Amino acid sequence: MGIIRKKAYARAGLIGNPSDGYHGRTISFIVRNFAAEVTLYESPELEIVPTARDQFLFPSMEALVEDVRKFGHYGGLRLLKATIKRFYEYCLSHDIRLPDRNFTLRYRTDIPDQVGMAGSSAIITACLRALMEFYGVDIPKPVQPNLILSVETEELGIPAGLQDRVVQVYEGVVFMDFDRDHFERHGHGIYEPLDPRLLPPLYVAYRTDLSEGTEVFHNDIRGRFERGDPQVVEAMRFWADLALQMKDCLLRRDWDAAGRLIDANFDKRREIYRISEANLRMVELARSVGASAKFTGSGGAIVGTYKDDAMFRRLERVLSEAGIQVIKPVIVDS
Repeated sequence: MGIIRKKAYARAGLIGNPSDGYHGRTISFIVRNFAAEVTLYESPELEIVPTARDQFLFPSMEALVEDVRKFGHYGGLRLLKATIKRFYEYCLSHDIRLPDRNFTLRYRTDIPDQVGMAGSSAIITACLRALMEFYGVDIPKPVQPNLILSVETEELGIPAGLQDRVVQVYEGVVFMDFDRDHFERHGHGIYEPLDPRLLPPLYVAYRTDLSEGTEVFHNDIRGRFERGDPQVVEAMRFWADLALQMKDCLLRRDWDAAGRLIDANFDKRREIYRISEANLRMVELARSVGASAKFTGSGGAIVGTYKDDAMFRRLERVLSEAGIQVIKPVIVDS
């Protein structure tokens, strides 16, 4: 077997998040503009090759602090090690005998760090794909997101939901229903790919100087939900319902209504989450030219609709003046 290369892409949560972690519903799409790629090939010993984000040699203390700010304390190596461990345990628990072969694994990614575009889960997803091919293991598609999520939540203690992992496994655009009863019966949610041509004109904008880990963003929402806090419980139901409404809007091609739903998603989030002024400013700037706006995930990046190319140019100008990068997301491979 030669060199195996597997990619997984960034993603943007279009509507419904963060209800995915609370038996809600979401719609999300892949952003092929950015990707994580894992390369794997057979070798005498098992080796994980560090990249620039895993360095331990710095020219100064300031450089170390900047590295931690961008990549966290552990870089990407912990993600790969945890993925290998969970893959091995999955195979053991399903009586899958792995060949006695070792490999060398390396990765690279250009997904903006910690801005809510699922860079960590992309690395894990790409790694899992490479391991599956190398060992000839077929894990059912609906099960893969559960395994990917367990790498972060169970191995590394990072709070997260299934949305990112589902759309990175299925790609394209996916409507997801995490209904509790269905999950308990089948072990996974209801995942329905949607035709990307149903989507209105979309933009994604981000600024890396606002990045913060999911651990920070999700502060005490989980605890409040589990304690039955009425405000949080109602918000999760509200977001889950927005996903159903959005699906209907897309099928009817009612793009104006889709934009209003995106705005409503953020406005409800603002009611119960602590949102920094700089993150709030991103949304306000986008809305100032008539675009809709909400977070793609946990802050640092936004997604929304725009009416036409003239509006996109205004959006690009206003956001770029504030140091915010704007792209038109590539969702399908041309």
